Amino acid sequence: MEEYINLFENVIAKTSPKVDYIDIRFGMGDNTSILMKDGNVDEINTGMSLGARIRVLNNGAWGFAYTTDLSKIDEITETALKLSNSLKGDVKLSETEVIKDKIEVDVKIPFTDVSIEEKKDIMKEANDAASIDKVNSTTVGYVDSKVNELFMNSEGSEIQIDTSRVRMALNASATDGEIIQFGHGSLGGVKGFEVIADRDIEEFGRKIGEKAVRLLDAKPAPSGQFPVIADPELTGVLIHEALGHAVEGDLILQNDSILKDKMGTQIASDIVNIFDDASLREGFGYYPYDVEGVKTKPNQLVKDGKLISLLNSRETSSKLGMTSSGNARSVISDQPIVRMSNTFLQPGDNEVEELFEDIDNGIYLKGSRGGQVDTGKGIFQFNAAEGYIIENGEITTPIRDVSLSGNILETLKNIDAIANDFKLSVGFCGKDGQTAPVGDGGPHTRILNALVGGMG
Repeated sequence: MEEYINLFENVIAKTSPKVDYIDIRFGMGDNTSILMKDGNVDEINTGMSLGARIRVLNNGAWGFAYTTDLSKIDEITETALKLSNSLKGDVKLSETEVIKDKIEVDVKIPFTDVSIEEKKDIMKEANDAASIDKVNSTTVGYVDSKVNELFMNSEGSEIQIDTSRVRMALNASATDGEIIQFGHGSLGGVKGFEVIADRDIEEFGRKIGEKAVRLLDAKPAPSGQFPVIADPELTGVLIHEALGHAVEGDLILQNDSILKDKMGTQIASDIVNIFDDASLREGFGYYPYDVEGVKTKPNQLVKDGKLISLLNSRETSSKLGMTSSGNARSVISDQPIVRMSNTFLQPGDNEVEELFEDIDNGIYLKGSRGGQVDTGKGIFQFNAAEGYIIENGEITTPIRDVSLSGNILETLKNIDAIANDFKLSVGFCGKDGQTAPVGDGGPHTRILNALVGGMG
């Protein structure tokens, strides 16, 4: 990295007298992705990536340029300068500390120590385990990446981060000739191949296949208002979609959030405590510094039901009179935007069983099949992967194709019991055409008067 540091130091030294601010991101990566459909490998992509981007701030406007050819570094610096000089804006950056640091993620089994054949064999094991009777199709996706990143800016920060990240996801569909149902699961982490190697892959695959088949016999879901218990995965989706996007500083500034001007007000029941924590090593959304060199730490968004913080970059926090929370994220070739990291509901005091005990007629929802949220209007709808009727405190009839919808603030205020278990899911979040690895989760959560809908 030393040769690159010297190169970029020269660029910053030459450019900084002409601008208000400059930063450089550089990265070298090794990536592998494999896609398997119905037990056959569909595609394998492996390769090295290298890229650098220059970002300059002048007259309140950004200039941004990117290259994969370091011999063009002076050229892209000129491009960024020209862009910023051709614009006028109101961008200011909030203060942040100058940092010199070097961080390497702990890895027990480097991805390079595992052959493509071994990776394919593990995918095949998951595929075969899921391919039980009535399962008619499977897809297994595997991706790993090892990236060395360097961040430098004209304020004097110099941060090197060496990250490894891996994920394997499996989808299974089952049919009885009339209807089709799906099972999904994923595992991964910001670690080496040990994340996959340490897991019981046969059990992982079998459970996903069994879920798809089990749903074939499930009854269509009822519609109406019920007390609902969400499992940790669906709790995570609810917190991520309903609250997480609504506290993103850029959406607040665009008047596209129900939570604009709600700081310090009660937006949830007083047992609700919500965090976004990029520094959480176990989370798939882990990163020690954001792409503006801001150190990450646990950021409590909701405390005892009150909104106490937002997610910000240096730019959005300056406009909101705050400091950056370290939530500026993007791949090197894209403009940084405000993104979540690991977003979760803090566990409560109840045993899981206690949430069910006093429900005479309710719904237990497990897992997620995606959904949508309108942060401006403050409404959402999610589809659960599977559900069960709760009768007299007992989990009874399985149900399928069930959705949960509602108003963000009403739903958060209707959370009346939180269990003491906890789980984070492994996933990706899309925003403005960009994708970022995230973790979301929490404990089992009980919501009163939730709007449940069947989808046929």
